[in-house]
Amino acid sequence: MGRLVTAITGTLVGAIASLLGVGGSVMTVPLMRRRGASMLQASAMASPLSLPIAISGSLTYILAAPNAKTLEGGYVGFVDLRALVVQAFGSFIGIRLASLWAKEIPDYIYAKVYVLLLIIVFLVMALVH
Repeated sequence: MGRLVTAITGTLVGAIASLLGVGGSVMTVPLMRRRGASMLQASAMASPLSLPIAISGSLTYILAAPNAKTLEGGYVGFVDLRALVVQAFGSFIGIRLASLWAKEIPDYIYAKVYVLLLIIVFLVMALVH
């Protein structure tokens, strides 16, 4: 993709991911797969791409809340600090495990498991509202 298309795509992915509260990898991994990347390459690139989306989205939700400066109930704005810590810790564990054995998983299985997990998340979100 050219620079302009890349910039527009990145901006749209970031905006949609922040709006929905999902990591950018939900959209960037399929895009990179279509561009010929393996699941290992796409996953490896999606992790650092998700960081700026997470930071900007979190700051927006902190500042958008009427009580943004309070720590009442463990929240800063709309962000639950306890959940943030637990998810960050889980991410570090997941990254460590992935670095040990992700390269051993065949690409077609990796891709199918990724899609299966997205479907499970979608179903849980659709059924619990």
